[in-house]
Amino acid sequence: MEWSKKFEQAAQPSFEEIEAFIGSKLWQELNLVLQERYRIMPALSFSKCAAQPGWNVKYKKGGKSLCTLYPMDGFFIALVTIGNKETHELEQTLSSYSEYTQALYQHTPFSCGGRWLMINVTEKSVLNDVVNLIDLRVRVK
Repeated sequence: MEWSKKFEQAAQPSFEEIEAFIGSKLWQELNLVLQERYRIMPALSFSKCAAQPGWNVKYKKGGKSLCTLYPMDGFFIALVTIGNKETHELEQTLSSYSEYTQALYQHTPFSCGGRWLMINVTEKSVLNDVVNLIDLRVRVK
């Protein structure tokens, strides 16, 4: 069943229900990294956006969005925005990322102050890319 149909706006899911729906250890791993490394807790949010409607999980630190996670059946999408400040450093190290992430970055146009990468987290190498991108967002001042 589609996520946005299973949990409509009036039916906020628990974190346990989100984890069960996704059914991937990569979900658990990313959430643990974000909570331990940055000492932040996730916040549930409902979006009516046509591109990815329904409940999602947001991580923010100091008012800055680190990422938004969208539950999918068997995997999840991590939205990480790469702004002007991060672009140069990322482009210097882009060859160290998975082929999937490199292609996604190169094919995502710059708009609204950055590249809005909607990353399908389906394997460990892509999860590592997401963590590195978030580290880049936090590190760059």
